[in-house]
Amino acid sequence: MQRTLIFPLTLVAALLSVGNGAFGHDDATLDKLAGPNGGQMRMAGAYHFELVVARDSRQARDNPVSVYLSDHDGKKVAAAGASGTATILAEKAKITVPLVPAGDNRLTGIGKYASDPQMKVVVSIILADRKTEQARFTPLTMAAADGHGDHRP
Repeated sequence: MQRTLIFPLTLVAALLSVGNGAFGHDDATLDKLAGPNGGQMRMAGAYHFELVVARDSRQARDNPVSVYLSDHDGKKVAAAGASGTATILAEKAKITVPLVPAGDNRLTGIGKYASDPQMKVVVSIILADRKTEQARFTPLTMAAADGHGDHRP
């Protein structure tokens, strides 16, 4: 009888361990990790996107937006052949910043926005294989929450 229970129990344990891996990459978990480039990380399909925005722009002005691409193991994914947009909602304004490859695993663009702690950003990337992935960010909420959101030059 014990022998007949071993296979089903092993199967259940294996399925549970696979399922737990998927929960390791939710937004709350990613917010606890420091992005390799100082930005906020999010899952986007089979990828991680890391968004880096200006943190010290009191007034809306031309500021950089960068998105770094990696796989779930943190390995860089080439940005060559990719394109995208970052739609930024900050200080009651909405702008769309075109993103283009800028070497290695980075896409970048310039947009006129202020560093609003309540900023929300939707990043949409068309990868080289023509597949589109999207992620939603609140890139400055962590800076405000840790007491560093008000440090401006």
